[in-house]
Amino acid sequence: MIPGPTPVPEKVLQALSKHPIGHRSKEFQELVESTTKNLQWLHQTQNDVLTITGSGTAAMEAGIINTLSKGDKVICGENGKFGERWVKVAKEFGLEIIKIDSAWGTPLNPEEFKKVLEEDKQKEIKAVILTHSETSTGVINDLETISSYIREHKKALSIVDCVTSLGACNVPVDEWQLDVVASGSQKGYMIPPGLSFIAMSQKAWDAAEKSNLPKFYLNLKSYRKSLLNNSNPYTPAVNLVFALDESLKMMREEGLEKIFLRHNKHKLAMSNAVKALNLKLFAEEKYLSPSITAIKTGEMDAEEFRKQIKNNFDILLAGGQDHLKGKIFRVGHLGYVNDRDIITVISAISKTLFDLGKITNKEVGEALLVASKYLKQD
Repeated sequence: MIPGPTPVPEKVLQALSKHPIGHRSKEFQELVESTTKNLQWLHQTQNDVLTITGSGTAAMEAGIINTLSKGDKVICGENGKFGERWVKVAKEFGLEIIKIDSAWGTPLNPEEFKKVLEEDKQKEIKAVILTHSETSTGVINDLETISSYIREHKKALSIVDCVTSLGACNVPVDEWQLDVVASGSQKGYMIPPGLSFIAMSQKAWDAAEKSNLPKFYLNLKSYRKSLLNNSNPYTPAVNLVFALDESLKMMREEGLEKIFLRHNKHKLAMSNAVKALNLKLFAEEKYLSPSITAIKTGEMDAEEFRKQIKNNFDILLAGGQDHLKGKIFRVGHLGYVNDRDIITVISAISKTLFDLGKITNKEVGEALLVASKYLKQD
């Protein structure tokens, strides 16, 4: 029950175990054609969605180095570990950064983006880089509103980390006119780590013609050219593409609305059960991510608490990062997670708190009751 790698369905594991085929073969080209169409469906876009053998960080770096040039002015949103990472990446490539931040556990304020963008009368800002679902804190940022302000600017690109939001909540790439959207296989896609995906708008491709940052393996023009022939410029992770094909078929069978509803009800069940157990949510309740719930432990050591859950129930929870280590634990409910998994993890947390003398039977019962209420939602 961590935010990635997430549980992998049996069908996907079976697909993963197939004998590899040649990545220049007709059979593999048919596989790429199938996965590309389904990736466009998942992203709700008619534009290119490219597959890279690499993690979500590779896709984000590719988005930055293919559309920007050294010295370009960019806005970076930072309200957690991954927003912090994009600031570091932008600095590494010599970009001029305007940082908009908020305290960990709170969302980025869209009005701050609006103000900075409106003040840019000379249209010097080339991109806005931000994380949609901040995995380190359990906060989801208001991408829809922020992207509307980026569009009003006309010139700036949106470069968005959707690693733990794609496949968990609505990210209509074309409707919101998002330019660069990055995601990773080990999250909502329900397959092992190793693939990343990047959706590119025509505006992003136009910017790519002017980009002068160094790139070779992550040169997206090569991937786009290869995709015309349902191929890849380099040797891809063939078996992960087998797995991707199967997982996307499963997702398509479930349907986008049902996928989003499932993640939302799991978020509500988890967060409300936590409150019933006299624990506090780390993130602001209005901005809880559908992918992960971050929980404060107060005077309890979160790492010791996680250890007890692992030893007694064989359930792995995620810890806090950086200054949050030992202060919070995080429950992932992303990808191939069902109602039984949610009830099981709530029961394990409840039993551990009960054994520690932190709660009584009354709170245990209330937590399961409130979770069951939200899990009944259709």
